[in-house]
Amino acid sequence: MNEKLTAVELDLEEIQVLPEREALGSYNWANIYASNTAVALNASSYWSVAKAAAVQTIVVKQH
Repeated sequence: MNEKLTAVELDLEEIQVLPEREALGSYNWANIYASNTAVALNASSYWSVAKAAAVQTIVVKQH
């Protein structure tokens, strides 16, 4: 669904202003957990190959 609006259609669009942030709700909590781990290994011998792996995880839970 990749529809393009013409200038006329865009002019006909209506906007609505949101209430102030304080009026939206008393509580806005987000628990964020981020973890970055990496492991690398390079055996110290001739013709060795270095291998590495990295993982990043971010979890957000909002109530």
